[in-house]
Formats: sequence, C-alpha cells, structure tokens
Amino acid sequence: MEPMTFVLFVAGLVLLIVGAELLVRGASRLAAAIGISPLIIGLTVVAFGTSSPEMVVSIQSSLGGNPNLALGNVVGSNIFNVLFILGVSAIITPLIVSQQLIRLDVPIMVAVSALTWIFALNGAIDRWEGVILFLLIIAYTVFSVYMSRREGKAIQDEYAEAFGVPDTKRSNLPLNLVLVAAGLGTLILGSRWLVESAITFAEVLGVSDLVIGLTIVAAGTSLPEVATSIMASIKGERDIAIGNVVGSNIFNLMAVLGLSATVSPVGVTVAPSALALDIPVMLAVAVICLPIFFTGSRLSRWEGMIFLGYYVAYTAYLIMSASQSPQIGLFNQVMLYVAIPLTVLLLLVTTVRSIRAKA
Repeated sequence: MEPMTFVLFVAGLVLLIVGAELLVRGASRLAAAIGISPLIIGLTVVAFGTSSPEMVVSIQSSLGGNPNLALGNVVGSNIFNVLFILGVSAIITPLIVSQQLIRLDVPIMVAVSALTWIFALNGAIDRWEGVILFLLIIAYTVFSVYMSRREGKAIQDEYAEAFGVPDTKRSNLPLNLVLVAAGLGTLILGSRWLVESAITFAEVLGVSDLVIGLTIVAAGTSLPEVATSIMASIKGERDIAIGNVVGSNIFNLMAVLGLSATVSPVGVTVAPSALALDIPVMLAVAVICLPIFFTGSRLSRWEGMIFLGYYVAYTAYLIMSASQSPQIGLFNQVMLYVAIPLTVLLLLVTTVRSIRAKA
C-alpha cells in the first residue's frame, strides 16, 4: 500500500471539515436572504449537495458493471445517515424535530424506502422503476419549496423567535451562493479522496463489493452529511442538522438510485443478501424515526446512543458475516433476544409517558 493513500485519507478528512463549515454558514444565511426556512434549505440545497458523492459513486458503479456497489452505497448511506449521523448529532445536543418533518418528510422517507423494497423484490431496480423514482424527487423538491414560500410569514416569525431576526438583505445573496458552492465543491473533492483511499484499504482486506458499498463507501460518501449535520448541531442550526439527514435519504433513493437504474441498460441488480437483510434494515431504521420523533418531537441523547449502538451492531454483523466468524450465531441470539426486546420496551415506555404528558 502506497504512503499516498494515507495522505489522501487525511486530506479528505480536512476538506470535509472545511467544506461543512462553508456549507452550513452559506446555507443558513441563504435561507434568511431568500425567505426560505432553514429546514427546507436542509432538506434540499444542503441534503442534495452533500449527497452528490453518492450520486457520482453510484452512477459510475452502475455504468461500470458494479451494481452491488451502487446499491450498497445508497442503502448503506441511508442506514448510516439515520443511525450514525442522527445518533452522534443527538449525543452532542438533543435535536428538536420540526412538525413538518413529522407530518411530511419522515413519512415520505418511510414510503420511498418501502417502495424501493417493493421494486427490489424481483431482484432488480428496473429502468422504468428508476424513472419513477427520479420523477418523484422532482415533484418532492418543487412541492417543498412551494410550501416553504407559502408559509413564509409563519416561518419567519418562528425563526425570529428561536434565532433572532434574520438579515434579509439580498445584497449578501451572491456571497452566500459562493459559500454554498465552495462548500459543496470542497465536500465532493474531500469525499472522493477519502473514498478512493478507503476502497484501497478494503481491497487489501479482501472484502466483497456489496460489503464495501454498505460500509466503507457508504460511510465515506456520507461523511459530508456527517460533517454538515454535526457542525450544524454544534452551531444550534438543528433544523439543518436533522433536515439534512432526512433530505439526503430521500434524495439517495429517489435521485441517486433512480438515476443509477435509469442510465444502466439493465437497471440495478439486487443481491439476495441485500434483499434479505440490508434493504429491510434500511426500511426499519426509517420506520423507527416515526414513533421517536412523534412522541416527543425531539431526539434525545439516550435515543441517539441507541441509534449509534445499532449502527455499531449492524456493521459488526456485516464484518462477522463476511469473515464467516464462528461468533455470529451468538451475536444473532444476543441481538434477537436481548438488544431488540430492550429497545422496544424502552420505546414503549417513552411513548406511554409522552401520551400521558400530552393528555
């Protein structure tokens, strides 16, 4: 392994941090300048921009004859976004969940995850199914911006109360656009270097394309979301932190997977292992957001710890399965009979307490 690989890895991390800072700063100012809420900016500009690495990697993989890498990148990124990014962000500071996310965007994320699973049941995401997914992202974006503009006055009052009166002078618009563009460009370049070096590490270990896509590539291409959401969480821009994750997941399925299936002559094939485990896990982590967000309109620190713990467990399972570890049977029993029942019990207790408090 060449020393340059380690240099690219470190340089990629540095660029991600710098790019996240530029993107969050530009996006939050852009929201005030053009009268669109920070939530919508997080769900569209920031989310779509930080998902650009997934788009590039998945399309290249699909055209290059590596469908497992293309699918694994999208599915793995969505799992990583919810469990790891929201988990870490909530541990830093509890995340307040917007009512729009609860009423609209999270249900859309769940619905699209279920639709993707249905499309995959025949062993492939066909071209016509890819076209449907891509048309859905266009409709979702137009509708989100329209609703934000329609509710502009209420949103401005809400954010004036939470964050102070924003600077709405349009003279700053060019600078804000430059900051967003510079942030996105830096994030994409940093992601490319990081993923290239990470893939080299994985190839040395002899891991399959699907596992590389679900872990190394998924985490690598999601690092822009990691840096952006954590930076936004630290800065108190909680709507950008959580909207970025939800918007990225919606974009990954509709745009990234949809376009990857559309440009490929045979669509995107789905490995049996992905259909049996990884896609259902992606759907499950999307569904679990509904009761957690709904009951308290927030993601607490202990819920963030649960999310992060499950991501560690999921990754550990993939590694043990790939290496055919003899401990995988014990691991499955612990997860099935201890971890999952305890999590369900905790969520039920929290839900009951929340309902009683609201009654």
